[in-house]
Amino acid sequence: MSMNIKSLIDHENGLIDRRIFWDNAIYQQELKQIFARCWHFVAHESQVKSFGDFITTYIGEDAVIVARAKDKSINVMLNSCPHRGNKVCFAGEGKIRSFVCNYHGWAFGLDGKLNGMPENQLYDNTEGFDKSDWGLHKARVETYKGLVFATFDEEAPSLGDYLGDFRWYMDAILDIDDKGTEFIPGTTRSLLKCNWKYPADNFVGDIYHALWTHLGAAESTLKSSGGIHVSNEDSYQSSVNGHGWEFSLANNFGNAATMGDKEIVKYLRSREEKISQRLGSVRAKMIGSVASGAIFPNFAFLPGYLTFRTFLPKGPMETELHSWTLVPSEASDEIKDRWRLGAMRTFSPSGILEMDDGENWEHATIGNSGYVTRNQKLCYQMNPTKGESIPIDLPGIVTKGQLNDANQRLFFKRYAEFMDAKSWADIPLAKPQF
Repeated sequence: MSMNIKSLIDHENGLIDRRIFWDNAIYQQELKQIFARCWHFVAHESQVKSFGDFITTYIGEDAVIVARAKDKSINVMLNSCPHRGNKVCFAGEGKIRSFVCNYHGWAFGLDGKLNGMPENQLYDNTEGFDKSDWGLHKARVETYKGLVFATFDEEAPSLGDYLGDFRWYMDAILDIDDKGTEFIPGTTRSLLKCNWKYPADNFVGDIYHALWTHLGAAESTLKSSGGIHVSNEDSYQSSVNGHGWEFSLANNFGNAATMGDKEIVKYLRSREEKISQRLGSVRAKMIGSVASGAIFPNFAFLPGYLTFRTFLPKGPMETELHSWTLVPSEASDEIKDRWRLGAMRTFSPSGILEMDDGENWEHATIGNSGYVTRNQKLCYQMNPTKGESIPIDLPGIVTKGQLNDANQRLFFKRYAEFMDAKSWADIPLAKPQF
């Protein structure tokens, strides 16, 4: 029987029940209600550019393969043989012509179709047996400006409706010129002993932690410019369908500067006028600013660093982090490599900033499981600019000041809507306005 999650989430008063961060019954409900239902980022098109290119990842705990077929289509399918369930691919990425199960040798095409199996005449007398019924289970696939998304829910709305006006914000990184973006080759994978919602919560709107958690580490790269600068002056939080972006328009190269490479900041400054002509002056300031963003439920990114990541659940108290560095395709090889090194220096398993975050998320998860502790509420009540007007026209639910819990409250409101919904008819989607 499903638990009523709305009773655990008081988003209006900023009170969150700690059970959602450790309870296994709630976690199992998440796999069904959220991960089997939402659109999920699975790859960048640059990772599967040519026929035969593939990567493997997860949607929830379901292992999936993302592969480019001969007809140039991108297919996303379960990485599980329909014969006995074994994985048909154990590599993280590569180039291949078919996937063959180690167990009995069933072979599948890059489109997921069952092409054959050893001694296939053994099925000749099986009434109704049809190979076309036994391909790898496929997901729906759509793309947005290089990003590949998939869902296993046939009733889900289009990706465009799911993202809504959040696309307007995403373009500040994905659409700065005609050549688009690409991922630098390779995926960084690491394990964290934390609930997946802690990093999602952090990226959707928590810049507050940077003033304390990252204060020491950022000294090494920002000391000459006076350290971390975050304020509610000329900064905002925006939320669309549970997706969120907090950002500053005053400190428009702050994140990029934290990587400690002046050449990247120079590159972004050199692009600012052209981006402004293409997207307007507001979004021209967003690509490198002090900011973070997340697409519901578990796909996140940091402008400036251009690190993109998924928080893949491995139980209520463990998360597998996959991360990549995105770069403008038109950038020189030298600038792309500087971005790779900058992202590794800051937001990688050995980076000066990511280690601090991981330690906090792990201890917060473990701390919530104690019997007395689990019965105490968590405080999401920061609301310093309540009622203040927004001086610029921005899409979504916009709150003045990036130091705020507004986006997190809306993230958990969305979480409760998904967890309690019987169908997509119970999940509201904001009508695009931009």
